[in-house]
Order: sequence, then C-alpha cells, then structure tokens
Amino acid sequence: MSIHLTAAPRAGSLKTWLAAPVPASRLQARAQQIWRAIWRLRSNTSALFGFAIILLLLLMAIFAPLIATHDIYAQDLSARLQPPSRAHFFGTDELGRDIFSRIVFGARITLYIAILTAAIAAPVGLIVGTTAGYLGGWVDIVLMRIVDVFLAFPSLVLALAFVAALGPGIENSVIAISLASWPPIARLARAETLTIRKSDYVAAARLQGASSWQIIRSDIVPMCIPSVVVRITLNMAAIILTAAGLGFLGLGAQPPSPEWGAMLSTGREFMLTSWWIAAIPGCSILLASLAFNLFGDGLRDILDPRHG
Repeated sequence: MSIHLTAAPRAGSLKTWLAAPVPASRLQARAQQIWRAIWRLRSNTSALFGFAIILLLLLMAIFAPLIATHDIYAQDLSARLQPPSRAHFFGTDELGRDIFSRIVFGARITLYIAILTAAIAAPVGLIVGTTAGYLGGWVDIVLMRIVDVFLAFPSLVLALAFVAALGPGIENSVIAISLASWPPIARLARAETLTIRKSDYVAAARLQGASSWQIIRSDIVPMCIPSVVVRITLNMAAIILTAAGLGFLGLGAQPPSPEWGAMLSTGREFMLTSWWIAAIPGCSILLASLAFNLFGDGLRDILDPRHG
C-alpha cells in the first residue's frame, strides 16, 4: 500500500502551483480556493477598508494597556471637560477621565459582545434551520413557528425585553442579543437546506444508510456555513448597535465601564457645550458598524459561488 503526499511548492513554483487547472491534492485545492478568495478581496476597495478597520479594532483591543495613555477610571475634576489636546487626544469627560483611553478599552467590550453573540447565535440558527429544512413535517412547522414569534418583534425591542427580565450587565446583554439574533440565521439556513437536500450526493448518502443527523452534520451544515458566515458578519453591525443601545439605556455595561453606548449616554448631557464627549463614542460606534458592513459585503462576493 503506497501513500502519495504532495509536498508544498517552492517559492519559484508557487504561482504555477496555485494556477494549476486541476489540483493534485486536497491541500492544493484548498490553497487555490483561498488564493482566489484573497485575490477577489484585493480588488474590493471597500471590503479592504472594512477589514483594515476591523483589524485595527482587534489590535487596539488586544494591546489596549499599551495604547492607552491614562488610567480609564482615574478622575481629575480639575481637568474635567477639556477639549482634545496633546495631553488628552480626545479630551476629557465630566469627571476628568481621558476619553481616548476609555475608547481604546471600550473596543474590548464592544468586540467581546459582538464576537460572543455571533458565536452563540450562528450555531443555534444553523442547527435549527438545517434541522427544520431537512426533516420537514411537524419538526419544520414547530421550529419555524417559534422563529416567526421571534421575528415578529424588532431585534432591539426583543433584546430590551430579555435584558429587562435577566437584569443589566454585559453577560446578560450577550444572552439577550443572541436570543434576538439567531432567528434570521435559522431562516437562511432552512432556505439553503431546502435546496441542498434535493442534491444527488445527499440522495447517495441516504441510500448508503446514513442517518438524518449524519447527513445534516456531514453534508448539509458544511454547505450552509458560507451563507451563515456572510449573514453573521453583516449582522455584526446590528449587534454592535443593539449593544450600544442597551448601554445607552443603562441596561448593558454599567458605569464606570468604558462601554461606548454608556459613554454616549452620559455625554449627551454636555452635547451643546462639550461636543467631543458624545461625538467620539458615537463616531466609534458608527465606524465599527460601517467596517463590518463593508467587510460583510465583500465577503458575500467572495463566498458567492456565482463569482468563482
């Protein structure tokens, strides 16, 4: 019995290896797919801009202690309401705290809520949607009626209801936003599954004796993942806005936490005299939401099989 391994190409032949019309191994096929995706992304200026902003936010969140110039909780009433300057890049708030440092640490909270919500909502929606679409019958009816109940309410209103029942806090905000975010993903996964379940390879797996759960796990879910990834990336903007809305209303992260929505809430009282207190957190929320929208649009073009 012989085992054939395809070695990684040398630098000189890498371009030829990636441009081969017929891949010789699974590794080469995967590498060609990734290379084509990166090449399409390079030609999408708006998606690159969104990706750059997201990467910047991630780096800012990771290295926040190194980037911040002041203690985010230190109060200095003698320096309150100072405009942007060399000493305080984004000025100070009503308690004399440095806004730049609080924005930097606030990126951690925003990305934590967004990423954790996506990690919860995407698998739940994917499992519910693929199960309903493949099994059909009463399972489809029951699951989709539950989804319809959730979709009957705006996501922010639904999140407000859940967080009001659970209580304020970051963890409860994540749970509330997740409960409001999974139904659209379930709808999308179900629609994809209704098309995929009629495919020949699914019928072949069924004839070979594979159970419904094996087919869903091995054949249906992998085909639905690209669409779900695109949808959850586009939903990141809505998640960030919902989290900021909860913080603005006092139901999300609690003071003195440097959450952008909470900072915007306290800054609105000084809007006419010290505009930077509310404008800078608001622009941060806008920039983060815009970045995920732009990157999501580019990701949709990359993962869409019609653009191969």
